[in-house]
Amino acid sequence: MGNSSGPPSAAPDTRAIAENSGQRMSATAPETPVRQPRASAKPQAGETATLAAWLAARTDAQLVTLLHVRPDLAVPLPSSMTVLAARAQQRASVLRATDDLDTLEFAVVELLVAHSVRRPAGDATPPHRKTIQAAVKGRATKAALDAALDRLSTRALVWFDGDAVHLVPATAEALPWPLGSTTELPDALTETEVDAALSEISPAERALLDKLAATGPRGRSKDAAPTAPPDRPIQRLLARRLLHLIDEETVELPVTVGQILRDEPVTHPHALTPPKPPQRKYAAAEVNAVAAGEVGELLRHSDGVLESLGAVPAPALRAGGLGVRELRRVAKQIGVEEQRAGLLVELLAAAKLVEKGSPDLDADSDDEFWAPTPASDAWQAAPPARRWLVLARAWLELDRMPWMIGMRDPNDKPLAALAIELRNPHAVRDRRAILDLLAEYPTGTALDAGDVAKLLAWRQPRRRRHFRAEAVGHVLREAGELGLIGRGALASPARALLHDGPTSAADAETAMAAALPEPVDHVLVQADLTVIAPGPLVPELQQRIALVADVESAGAATVYRVGETSVRRALDAGLTAAELHALFTTHSRTPVPQALTYLIDDVARRHGQLRAGVAQSFVRSDDPALLAQVLAAPVAGDLALRAIAPTVAIALAPLGEVLDALRGAGFAPAGEDSSGVIVDLRPHGARIAARPLARQPYRPTPPSTEQLESLVAELRAGDRAAAARSGRSVRTDGTRTSTAATLALLQLAARARRQVNIGYVDAQGVASQRVVEPLEVGNGQLDARDPVTGAVRHFTLHRIASVALLE
Repeated sequence: MGNSSGPPSAAPDTRAIAENSGQRMSATAPETPVRQPRASAKPQAGETATLAAWLAARTDAQLVTLLHVRPDLAVPLPSSMTVLAARAQQRASVLRATDDLDTLEFAVVELLVAHSVRRPAGDATPPHRKTIQAAVKGRATKAALDAALDRLSTRALVWFDGDAVHLVPATAEALPWPLGSTTELPDALTETEVDAALSEISPAERALLDKLAATGPRGRSKDAAPTAPPDRPIQRLLARRLLHLIDEETVELPVTVGQILRDEPVTHPHALTPPKPPQRKYAAAEVNAVAAGEVGELLRHSDGVLESLGAVPAPALRAGGLGVRELRRVAKQIGVEEQRAGLLVELLAAAKLVEKGSPDLDADSDDEFWAPTPASDAWQAAPPARRWLVLARAWLELDRMPWMIGMRDPNDKPLAALAIELRNPHAVRDRRAILDLLAEYPTGTALDAGDVAKLLAWRQPRRRRHFRAEAVGHVLREAGELGLIGRGALASPARALLHDGPTSAADAETAMAAALPEPVDHVLVQADLTVIAPGPLVPELQQRIALVADVESAGAATVYRVGETSVRRALDAGLTAAELHALFTTHSRTPVPQALTYLIDDVARRHGQLRAGVAQSFVRSDDPALLAQVLAAPVAGDLALRAIAPTVAIALAPLGEVLDALRGAGFAPAGEDSSGVIVDLRPHGARIAARPLARQPYRPTPPSTEQLESLVAELRAGDRAAAARSGRSVRTDGTRTSTAATLALLQLAARARRQVNIGYVDAQGVASQRVVEPLEVGNGQLDARDPVTGAVRHFTLHRIASVALLE
């Protein structure tokens, strides 16, 4: 079955056209501000029969808006309205300008296209507003239709000649559905009926539908003819209304069927009002509290990932990602699912808290590992709200899709965390579109993922494939895990962060600090040697409790358990038994159980009786019998221990190995420095220096309003120069004679106060024509006044290519 090409699914990327817009616009801006002329009277019919004439009749403010929404039209600076109109009709620019049109605006475009297709040959009469209003009557209000026409005209996709509406021809190619879908309402199946029919068709029929859904809605085949055998796949699909018959050799896939096959949100082109999704209401305090709870878990799990990768850096895959086995190990150590572990790793890498490099694990190895960077230590010491802000901003700016980790690529291989295959140029834009939609609703309003997908598909039908319910659901899930969403509604800190103002980051941090529970400075010690933290602990107490106890369960209230190993860990870090007793006595709101006191005293009594130091290392004990017992044990041979006194022995092994070996043999040594003070020899994990930030894809800075106003003034000047009637003229060719003639003509115009039309080439090589009134010529420059704005400009003489007196 042959395919006929359907409407393009995506516009070609023309962003490169405007990459240098900010710099180019700044270079051509005049030194003095331009006055805004008054709006002209409404053009009469026939005065704006062409797009160039219509653009010339627009006000400066309207032209500034056009260049703001379509910046590619201004690079390089058009010399006249005719050039601007030609650019506005170029296919690539038009397709880009239609990317975010909504369903109603595309319906207007389709009606204009249909009118041009159906009118008699030789009839070039454009439709009127009333014709369009009649076509959408009952499905869209007059106010909505006027707003759609205004937006289309703002982008110069349509223009008006009186009440007649003209369409830029290339706009027809941007239609996201077959021509006629808006006005013709066929006997189409509903979404439920399509699902039922698809479940009953054969594999051959499904393959045929999938091909049309992927390549284009129309296909040609002789089996479409009514005389074809009824058992052929196309005939069976026509009978089930899963295909529409166009002619005896052409069939078309209904829009609804195609959307379901592509797993897109089901929208109807003839539904010209946006869907109204059902809403769930929650109190703002409840939303913020749920989001703050997620932030607490996010920070705790992030600390776990850093600790895991610091203790055992994960080998990087040859392609640069993190292997499935290593991700599974990290997830198991911190007690989360692999999907969440993948999101955490992606966030930490995006925030430059985890990096790929070669830690000093093996000097002869060229292998690379994923491990924390030195910046992670400062990040962990920062306040919780600031730590959250770093991760939230990293996610909003992440041009990757972490939710795809574990899915299969075209070669049926699982996608690895941190792999390059997760990059998607639309990730940031789509993520912001979803969150910005939630931000439009009042605080505490929650929407379902499917409803968000349908509303976004109505607003941007050309991008509806990006808003599949599955993709939207994953984005909302990630936003919830980052504390941007609570109960499905946008939290207050997220609203502040999405404003993109100069203080948005500070406002978001302040809002999150207010939402997070206040740290507590006490714990509850239980008789079973568990310690309950009724909330987040103050940093100093958190460090002490984490040193002397192990986390048994985490959440809003964290439960720790004190054991012999954890007490020994605290003693190894340099704490004394008295300090441990004081810790629990001071900070426990419940009586300290006697069992905990006995445990601390018992471990402390045995701890440190055997001391090890650096000789390479040494072992000493005030009890000669204990040292003799150590020397008689098999571990003494492994460490090459040698007695140099009844209470002192030395070893060739490093101090850390000596301590580990003696503890493994059942002894309880403690490390000490040269003064006899116990030292903390716990491993602190590997660190990898962060690499310089990778060069981000260039994103041109949008031109400012002042720059656009200057551009419009230049455009008006070029238009006036093109329309001016010239008298005596001189064109320079670089010779002394032509230069003298140019100076003479400019001096004559200055003395006579005559306006001239000069051709000028600026420092960027952009040539333009403008009408000015010379004031003074000398010192290598021309001082001239703009006859419209009154602004005085300075022109370098050797850049003036031509001069002509105006009649």
